[in-house]
Amino acid sequence: MSHPSILVWGAGAIGGTLGAYWARAGLPVTMVDLDQAHAQACSTTGLQITGPVEQFRQVIPTFTPQTITGQFDIIVLAVKAQATEAALGHLVSHLAPEGYVLSAQNGLNEILIERVLGAHRTMGCFVNFGADWQAPGEVMFGNRGAVVVGEIDGTIKPRTQAMHALLKVFEPDAVLTDNIWGYLWGKLAYGAMLFATALTPDSMTDNFKDPRRFVVFDRLGREVMAVAHARGVKPIGFNGFDPECFSSTAPESAAKASIQRLAEFNSKTAKTHSGIYRDLAVRKRKTEVDPQIGIICELGEEAGIKTPALKHLVALIHDLENGTKPMAYETFALLIQTCEETA
Repeated sequence: MSHPSILVWGAGAIGGTLGAYWARAGLPVTMVDLDQAHAQACSTTGLQITGPVEQFRQVIPTFTPQTITGQFDIIVLAVKAQATEAALGHLVSHLAPEGYVLSAQNGLNEILIERVLGAHRTMGCFVNFGADWQAPGEVMFGNRGAVVVGEIDGTIKPRTQAMHALLKVFEPDAVLTDNIWGYLWGKLAYGAMLFATALTPDSMTDNFKDPRRFVVFDRLGREVMAVAHARGVKPIGFNGFDPECFSSTAPESAAKASIQRLAEFNSKTAKTHSGIYRDLAVRKRKTEVDPQIGIICELGEEAGIKTPALKHLVALIHDLENGTKPMAYETFALLIQTCEETA
C-alpha cells in the first residue's frame, strides 16, 4: 500500500516531532525549515527527540524554502501563526493538484489558509502536546496531549479518515471530529491564559496555582467564550480543560476548578513554561499574540462583544516584546487591575 507524500513545513517543536514519528514509521516524509543549521542536522545526523516521553534520533530529508523541490499530497503547516501567510506563498507551488494543507498550529489559521488556497485544500487540526525546539537537530517532547483532526466544513471525508490514521501513528488516542472549530476555540481560551502566564518568569503551574491571578484567567476565558458563542461555535474541552466553565452562565466555582485542573495537568510535564514564554525569554523573538489573540478582539468587535482583558493582554505582550515592560509579577498585576475594574 502506497502512502501519500508528506511535507512538514516548519520543523520546530510541533512539526519536528510529528515528522520524526512519521519518518520512523517508514512514511514518506520531507521537512522544510528556515534554519539552515537545523535543516542540515535533521538531514544528516538526524533529528534527536529528547524528553520523558521517548528518546530517539531520526534522519529526515529537510530543506530550506529556497531549496525544496517537488510536489506533495499533504503539507502539514507547523510554522508560527504570524508566518502563515508568507509560508503559504512559498508552499503553494509544492502542493499537489488534489492535495491539501493541514494546519498543526495555534490559533484560527484555517481562516487564512481557506482564503488563500480554498476550502477544498484546507484541513483543520488541533494539537496540545508539549514540545520545545532546543537546538539545531534537537526537539524536546515534554508530554503527550490531545491531537484532533477535522474538516473545516464539519464533514467526514475519506481523506479526513486517512489523515486521522496518520496522526494515530504519532498519537494513538488522536480524535476524528466533525467540530474542529470547537476544539480550536477551546484552545484559544486556554491559549489566552498561557499568554498571561508569559507575563512573568513563573512556570505555568505556579501561575495557575496563585489565587491572586485567578481573576485574569477567569476573565480571559469568559471573553473568548463570549466571542465564540456569538459566532455560533460550541468550544470543546481537552486534557481536563473545560471551556464551558467560562461561559456566561457558569459559576465562579466551576472556573476555579478548571484552573486547578490546569495547574495539575501542567505540573506533570517536562515543559514547565509555554512556548510564548520561550519566544520572549529564550528565543528573543515576536510571539503569536496578534494572529492568535488579536484576532479574537477583532472578531469580538464584529460581533459587538467587548474584550478589554484580551486587548490589554495583547498590549502587555507587545510591551514585553519591545522591552518597555519587564517580565515580572508587576506587569501581570496591571492585567489584574484591568480585570477587576471592568468586571
